[in-house]
Amino acid sequence: MRPQRVCKLTMMTDSLEGPEATPGPAIRRTADLVVIGAGPAGLAAAGTAAARGAKVLLLDEQPQVGGQIYRNIASSTAARNTVLGSDYVAGSRLLRALDEPGISYQPGAKVWQLTDQREVYYSVGTRATMCVATEVVIATGALERPMPFAGWTSPGVMTAGAAQIMLKSGLVPEHDIVLAGSGPLLLLLAVQLHRAGVNIRALVDTTPRQNRWRAAPFAPQALLGYDYLLKGLRLQRDFAATGIDHLRHANDLRAVGGDAISALEFSAGGVRRSIECELLLTHVGVVPNVQLTRSIRAEHEWHGVSQSWQPLLDHTGQCSVAGVSVAGDGAGIAGAEAAALAGELCAFGALARIGLLSASQGKRRIAQSSEGLRRLRAGRPFIEALFAPASEFLNPPDSVVICRCEEVTAGQLREHVALGCLGPNQAKAFSRCGMGPCQGRYCGLTVAQVIAAARGVTPQAVGYYRLRPPLKPVTLGELASLDEDDQVSSAAQVL
Repeated sequence: MRPQRVCKLTMMTDSLEGPEATPGPAIRRTADLVVIGAGPAGLAAAGTAAARGAKVLLLDEQPQVGGQIYRNIASSTAARNTVLGSDYVAGSRLLRALDEPGISYQPGAKVWQLTDQREVYYSVGTRATMCVATEVVIATGALERPMPFAGWTSPGVMTAGAAQIMLKSGLVPEHDIVLAGSGPLLLLLAVQLHRAGVNIRALVDTTPRQNRWRAAPFAPQALLGYDYLLKGLRLQRDFAATGIDHLRHANDLRAVGGDAISALEFSAGGVRRSIECELLLTHVGVVPNVQLTRSIRAEHEWHGVSQSWQPLLDHTGQCSVAGVSVAGDGAGIAGAEAAALAGELCAFGALARIGLLSASQGKRRIAQSSEGLRRLRAGRPFIEALFAPASEFLNPPDSVVICRCEEVTAGQLREHVALGCLGPNQAKAFSRCGMGPCQGRYCGLTVAQVIAAARGVTPQAVGYYRLRPPLKPVTLGELASLDEDDQVSSAAQVL
């Protein structure tokens, strides 16, 4: 068993806990629209639909709305807002959606199954409920891309997203920190931690030198979203003002230490270096969370620029499963503003199909939202190419663990390919890879890319895990709390 490390924290201010979930008896519910996720996309979708007369059920696993981007925005303080910045504070405008009387908001709701008949199974506490929806909007956002390297599973190594959760919960790490990886979020986190008074030893930037040439063809298109680019330039200016040591084009990373990390070793400019640290924060971008869309067998495609899977959607945001739409970063990474607009687009599409918008109104609203999204997304191919992860994290060396739950290394997976393993689903039989508590959330991309490289094919040809319910751990007591009809339906699909 790996040793546990205690992370020392201080409070910026008193933080508020969310309301305790006290669900009543399990019942079968109905709704015009079920929105899964209460981040910017989910709040915008729910508010837009409810304002036009739809009966909306808004489900979110967290105790407060906001998603990862606006986590705890409803209870944030002036001190925390100063650290997190104006973009975070801007998220408070989305809270107005909850004032719509047509919204039934359920915090602490763990969605563990969605069917192609738009049956949504979720649990609050120990009680499970099923809701039958006319339309469903999936707004579950993004996951941090895996960044496997030697020592990345050591105590004291965390993701940038985890550090942001700490800051948005009012907690500040009391460690000497090194940040490693690439992407705008890493720069933003460095600025935020600096404002909070954290000692940052260095930012070890692993962005490959050749990325600038790969991004060049996307530059003209990116100018359509010039305000997005200007935001990036301001972020670079703010980071430069911190005075944090910025070590570029690093590679061959290794976290070293015994029971806990003590240093990060890497190469930069042909020189091997080592920086002592007590906490290492890593990040190489975010990717769409496709767990729910995969579970209902929606069609997906591999995007080579972003190196990620994305669901195939029509002009209204609807996936290949009728009545199920995907809004926000789960449909492709584009940021909070675009996520909110995508939520509106999906809501307008759902309202038109339900009949709460006339054909002409629906067409006009959908066209307006689509045009706004086109502008906001214009810069993404440039950003994704500019900050594309180094190949050592996409196809790591043999000794590196890629499935943390089952401790499977890249070398073991390549051995299985040599024995006839063709894809992630077969890898489960060879090594239990992807069968741990995370259900493949954190290894799925790496497993697909390692197998694809070993076979000499594309990740599209290799495919992804076949996901089955429940998507989150569920107790027998939760299943038993469903009413009789739902028990039969759920148990048949789970088993």
